[in-house]
Amino acid sequence: MKILISQNTTLDLFCKNPIQILEKSNNGSLIILKNEVPVFYAVTPFFLKKIFDLEYDSIYKNVKKDNINKKFSMHSKWIPDKDFIRQAALWGIMLDTEVSPSELASFISYWEAEGCFFYHIQWQQKLAQSLQKSRSINKFSKKKRDITHIPQPDQTIPSGFRGK
Repeated sequence: MKILISQNTTLDLFCKNPIQILEKSNNGSLIILKNEVPVFYAVTPFFLKKIFDLEYDSIYKNVKKDNINKKFSMHSKWIPDKDFIRQAALWGIMLDTEVSPSELASFISYWEAEGCFFYHIQWQQKLAQSLQKSRSINKFSKKKRDITHIPQPDQTIPSGFRGK
């Protein structure tokens, strides 16, 4: 990222009162010169945050478009495509509802920590498989067993068996 800074001051002047000089700058950035040569740049915390926000937005704004043909590690701004449910069906995974925010957050936090690199389509396939597995576990775990129940054997003999 290139940043044009139009204001400058000398190193001697800057050293006398750096905070006051930096606050008087137009946009919170200065070039510090010594013998008419740039020595370093000084920026306010506000200006630095603005730079990072611009850089962050430029990286993640079109993350899907940029990463279609590139592998990338999972990040907090990742989202599946709008037609994710349809795509999952093409992969043989039938999902009846959209991805909930908590399901997506859980998936992202797990894979962020892993640090693996995959293509966008592969991340979506992993999400679909994860949802299929977690939803099927939740479906079966809703029916709780009574651990105090003592089963009683059936004493009747089916018709057609000997002894009756």
